[in-house]
Amino acid sequence: MARYLLLAVVGLAAQLVDGALGMGYGVTSSSLLLVAGLTPAMASASVHLAELGTNIASGVSHWRLGNVDWRLAATIGVPGAIGALAGATVLSRLSTEAAKPAMAAILGLLGMYILLRAVFRPPQLAAARRSPHRARFLVPLGLVGGFVDASGGGGWGPVSTTSLLSAGRTAPRTVIGSVDTSEFLVSAAASIGFVTALGTAGIDWWIVAALLAGSVIAAPVAAWLVSKIPAQVMGVAVGGLIVITNVRTLFASTGITADQATLGYGTIAAVWVGLTAWQSVSHYRSVRAARAAEEQEYTI
Repeated sequence: MARYLLLAVVGLAAQLVDGALGMGYGVTSSSLLLVAGLTPAMASASVHLAELGTNIASGVSHWRLGNVDWRLAATIGVPGAIGALAGATVLSRLSTEAAKPAMAAILGLLGMYILLRAVFRPPQLAAARRSPHRARFLVPLGLVGGFVDASGGGGWGPVSTTSLLSAGRTAPRTVIGSVDTSEFLVSAAASIGFVTALGTAGIDWWIVAALLAGSVIAAPVAAWLVSKIPAQVMGVAVGGLIVITNVRTLFASTGITADQATLGYGTIAAVWVGLTAWQSVSHYRSVRAARAAEEQEYTI
């Protein structure tokens, strides 16, 4: 029972991350499930099955708020599903020994991408409520995002959402709403791939239920959290957590000594804490400067 309560906390934490960043549910939950002892294929399968429920709730919410561009969702979602099916098939056929370091490397790189992007290249802002991107850009993006998402246990948001936001041609709320809605197709395709390859007998449905329960509880909290914590600060904090979580597996697979591993952990942790502090201070200074400018304008 304690194990499933812990997994519910994992789902809750992952949903908080996803709600604050618009990405990160799969990357965060898969990383923590690997630490809990699940095999890479089982971790990714459990996450994607749980995401079916969270994707529906998220998609309906975004639709009601007018955040969904259905052409964008379909154009990126269908190839995303094809890529996810391929990724699930590849991961299911890898041995556990080969899959663990490969999956840890993918998750670690995604964590590094989230961290560095939050620090050095925050999303540009746009106002267009309909995406001008054509299929020649969206289809390859969906294929890559879906494949990485299924084979790495997460990555649809870090690949798709950040690529669209960085282009600066579509309103952020439309990008996040459309990508979140299209993720249902990706999760469904990945789930079909895992169930076909692994069979339902190997899936612990209590794990799926625990993740889903935690996610549902966290949803309203995540909505509040996103209004309180700056996305850049959360991106640095979460990206560093993902990197540190997966470096453990990479260190173990390379056979380095305990002293070398300790030095590596210490270096990564120091850089992570430093970047988080720097980003927090920078945000505080920018907010204080904006308030000072408003007060000066008001007195004039």
